[in-house]
Amino acid sequence: MKAERGGIVADGRRVEVARWNMVSRNPTIVLLHEGLGCIDLWRDVPETLAGWTESPVFAYSRFGYGHSDAAPLPWQPTYMHDEAKLLSRILVDAGIERAILLGHSDGGSIATIHAGTGDPRILALITIAAHFFVEDINIAAIEAIRASYETTDLRARLGRYHRDPDNAFHGWSGAWLAPGFRAFDITDDIARVRAPILGLQGADDPYGTDAQLAAITDHAKIMATTRVIANARHAPHLEARNETLAAITGFILDLPR
Repeated sequence: MKAERGGIVADGRRVEVARWNMVSRNPTIVLLHEGLGCIDLWRDVPETLAGWTESPVFAYSRFGYGHSDAAPLPWQPTYMHDEAKLLSRILVDAGIERAILLGHSDGGSIATIHAGTGDPRILALITIAAHFFVEDINIAAIEAIRASYETTDLRARLGRYHRDPDNAFHGWSGAWLAPGFRAFDITDDIARVRAPILGLQGADDPYGTDAQLAAITDHAKIMATTRVIANARHAPHLEARNETLAAITGFILDLPR
């Protein structure tokens, strides 16, 4: 299944987008990528989900990522809340009226914030390794990857996917490592979500403990399911692909139609 690639204009800037199986009349699975991700770093996940769920899939690269327009530095500690607001505009411009949000890492946090606004277009929320609050392990992992960016070929590898890898890397890491970011906590947003929730996390995630999944069960006021994926780290949809995508597919197919 070939992707339809293109762009839309949001907030006066170009956003890189891709669509799969848009002829389907089912709700659209909207993919929100991780802190160093973009459309292409989802690999074959969009195509696979489109086939397994028989649903349309829509993905986009946020400002500063992939081939979307840049996001001026420095990024503020509120950047994920800003992205959650922008998501509403992107759904309108993409013509998406019924959405299942599926976010990885930062994308999961952004999806949760947006779902917590009560947007009636959001029919379900799926998070993979989302951050609901800041943990020491999280900060230590980002400090380590910042050192790698400065001393290894990480910049060159990211340059294969991002038009401006410095914008993507320094925007993301700079915001996370700013002192003010330690106060980041969106557990109240979980409580405001009014759509079914599926939370997934790798058993060996270096960016967060299982306390992140516990936040879902502790705060959700509606049906919520969580699952730890064995033999996976921060990207179980790639590291334990079949198990993770099967869990996502089962959840989506069980949703009221």
